[in-house]
Amino acid sequence: MPPQSKTVLIEGQGLHGAARARAMTAVALSVLLALLDYAIANVALPTIADDIHVSPASAIWIVNSYQLASVVSLLPMAALGTRIGFARLCQIGLVLFTVASLFCALSHTLLVLSLARAVQGVGGACIMSVSIALIRFIYPHAIIGRGIALNGVMVALGVGAGPTVASIILTFATWPWLFLINIPLGLTALGLALVSLPRTPVNPGSFDAPSAVLNVLAFGALIMAGDSVAHHAGSGRVVALIVTGLVAGWLLVRRQHGQAHPMFPLDMLRIRAFRMGTVVGFCGFVASNLFMVSFPFTLQSLFHYPAATVGLLMTPWPVGIMAVAPLISRLADRISAAILSSVGLFITALGFLALYLLPPAPGWFDIAWRITVAGMGFGIFQPPNNRIMMVTAPPGRSGSASGMIQIARQCGQATGAMCVAMIFGLIAHGAERSCLAFGAAAAIVGMLCSAIRLVQPGAGLARKA
Repeated sequence: MPPQSKTVLIEGQGLHGAARARAMTAVALSVLLALLDYAIANVALPTIADDIHVSPASAIWIVNSYQLASVVSLLPMAALGTRIGFARLCQIGLVLFTVASLFCALSHTLLVLSLARAVQGVGGACIMSVSIALIRFIYPHAIIGRGIALNGVMVALGVGAGPTVASIILTFATWPWLFLINIPLGLTALGLALVSLPRTPVNPGSFDAPSAVLNVLAFGALIMAGDSVAHHAGSGRVVALIVTGLVAGWLLVRRQHGQAHPMFPLDMLRIRAFRMGTVVGFCGFVASNLFMVSFPFTLQSLFHYPAATVGLLMTPWPVGIMAVAPLISRLADRISAAILSSVGLFITALGFLALYLLPPAPGWFDIAWRITVAGMGFGIFQPPNNRIMMVTAPPGRSGSASGMIQIARQCGQATGAMCVAMIFGLIAHGAERSCLAFGAAAAIVGMLCSAIRLVQPGAGLARKA
């Protein structure tokens, strides 16, 4: 067993020197792998649909199967990580993701490809559900904001660079290479994870199988109901899904009530700072996906940029996030999340409004600086908000806190994507610009929710925790 794994670390103790660098590199590569592949597949949907002879409407399941499997697995995987160890779950996730990538590349039918993507989604959930929990053990408590900021950069890089990477790969190779590229990346990340990730405390009683099933039913049914509404499905199907989700959710809450380590962390949601952090995170990612999903359509249909250029024009988003990361990694441990996250979401809203006001035929620089501003705001908002959620979680609950951060992110992204579908369906002319306006509005709502923390007890926890 690797030297770092022989001793069980205490939360906040952290690693030091080269050991910390190696462990954080393993986490960063794992996060990048999980998110890069999600974003890559979006660009290739028309190509894959044509090659396997399915309609564009059916091909959307190549993306939906990944996201749905990931969302419904996050909290169960976080609980499983607490039971078997965060490092071990991350390693299992890397194995699942890498093997599933091979099956994706070898798939010739929509069913096989969608199933392989669902397994990828579970593997991604294994990684993402414990990534920030691992950071709580990798970094000493006083500088945990630096690790969370770096994790935020990898999230942005994975989502933002996906279209660019996909465009490059599809220029020189066929679509299966979008998945084959994961194999060397996955093996590299797995090798680092096996030798460098710290051993964390375990709690054998933290995973409850019936609760996991109810969690899958609740989140899965409600997300599919929202997607059905967005795509104007029949009312009978929508009602059935909503009822299923609500009943499963009620049974989940009832079963979890009174448990010492509930899978769905009701006890932590009673903590005001944690609850508000969840709400602010959700709003921020609704805003970001209203932009990320709709703006490629804006670039092609409204501004007439070629498809090959769209990925490059989206690159300023992660560039903006990375530009502020060194500063925020230090400020996140010193300044209240209520201040930093509010400022960040306000800047993001300004960036979206600037994009909304673009002239009819903008040049690439006109577009790039506006996206950069919005990305910088998002880079200011995310790390402090994630940090306050982690440091206000009770001892021994890092897995649940990390899982809830990812739930807020993915549910926000899914809601943002559903909103884009609804806007495109309801607004005949100007839907692209309307998505930017709604994105700015969602960012402002998140800003106001964040600012409320300034007048509530516990606002200073970002500095003192």
